[in-house]
Amino acid sequence: MTTVLVADDEPLVVEGVRTVLEAAGFTVAATAHDGRTALAAAERHRPDVALLDLHMPGLGGLAVAERLAATAPATRALVLTSFGDQENVLAAVERGAAGFVLKSCAPEELVAAVRAVAAGEAYLSPAVTRMVLGLVAPESAPRRRDAAERVARLAAREREVLDLVAEGLANAEIAARVHMSEATVKTYVSRILAKLECANRVQAALLARDASG
Repeated sequence: MTTVLVADDEPLVVEGVRTVLEAAGFTVAATAHDGRTALAAAERHRPDVALLDLHMPGLGGLAVAERLAATAPATRALVLTSFGDQENVLAAVERGAAGFVLKSCAPEELVAAVRAVAAGEAYLSPAVTRMVLGLVAPESAPRRRDAAERVARLAAREREVLDLVAEGLANAEIAARVHMSEATVKTYVSRILAKLECANRVQAALLARDASG
């Protein structure tokens, strides 16, 4: 059974998330309201997923995630964020965080995010993808050339899926657009990330945008 650490400095958020996850069959192994407590709890319980608020007293979610990567690499960090955390979201994208989910998301999306990260996949909220694409300026000419060369590795159908990822669409939305099953789209996305050497969907979306000039 998948175990989860929930860390947020707002008790109401923690209890709400706990209720959603336990109803979906996950085990909430521990909760925390500050970064240092979250780090200690993660090292003690070794949960499959650490759901971390970006802003917590003592240590922020990114600092906790970085330390866990060194001390408890089996625990994958899923960042809990909002649009107010733009700078930290960008930093986390660059570090290849396992996933991002918005506090405003539906319970079903939270469950899907935890399930994906626990399975070793990356989960990026489509809204986060769109936000990051709007914040990051296009790269320099050499980086655009590199992006174009990497995207050229993809087959035509893979490029079609990548373009939809770059629009910030979720797998279910892509599946409806290209008339595939959601499972097939998931396979395509995994293959695309591997070919592009990207850690997550946001990195792939940025690469696609740079490749298009």
